[in-house]
Amino acid sequence: MTADRLTRTAVAGRAVRLADEEGLEAVTIRRLAKELGVTPMALYWHFKNKDELLIGLVDQALADVRTDPAATDPWPKRLRAVIEIVMDVLRAHPWLPTLLFSVDKFRVESFTRATNDTLALLADAGFTVEESYWVATHLLNGCIGAVNGQPDCPPNLPAGQEAEWRRQKRLHLESMPLDRFPMLIELAASYRGEPDMDRYYAFCADLLVSGVEATAAAR
Repeated sequence: MTADRLTRTAVAGRAVRLADEEGLEAVTIRRLAKELGVTPMALYWHFKNKDELLIGLVDQALADVRTDPAATDPWPKRLRAVIEIVMDVLRAHPWLPTLLFSVDKFRVESFTRATNDTLALLADAGFTVEESYWVATHLLNGCIGAVNGQPDCPPNLPAGQEAEWRRQKRLHLESMPLDRFPMLIELAASYRGEPDMDRYYAFCADLLVSGVEATAAAR
């Protein structure tokens, strides 16, 4: 790609791909310039420094997180759709939670847009704007927690070692004293095969939405 055809979106997209493949530490102006076949100076037209680049990285990753203010579906259904999209994005980009806690999120266009629309959605549920922001923050943290705590192998586990990791996990749980940890020993059976991740994430979304519904109904 030539410097005169380089766009902000193209730079951010390559940065996302690089972070997905090699981690955040690989995302530098110099490395991106090499990946794109341009000089570092060409990238400074779009991102003046590393902080701006990281904001662009988050913006690109969250580009598909949208709510439709004009949608006629009941608010719980619309809220669940947002939660599912956020979980999918977090699963695709394991580095994203780190940046969400370190950059100024309100400098991220896609985050600001999604937050504003979610506050409007929660207003339909009867929450004040301040309460809506509390709920939205709780839901984001809930999505991050669901992804970080998913019942499967660690994300940094070398490929091909998943079955052995699950076997060792199962054996460890089964070796616990029965009189002290009977439920954990029962849990060991769940590590005999791959977990049903679709069922897990649907269950987590149910928990988050039902909590908001119960709180709204109790008001």
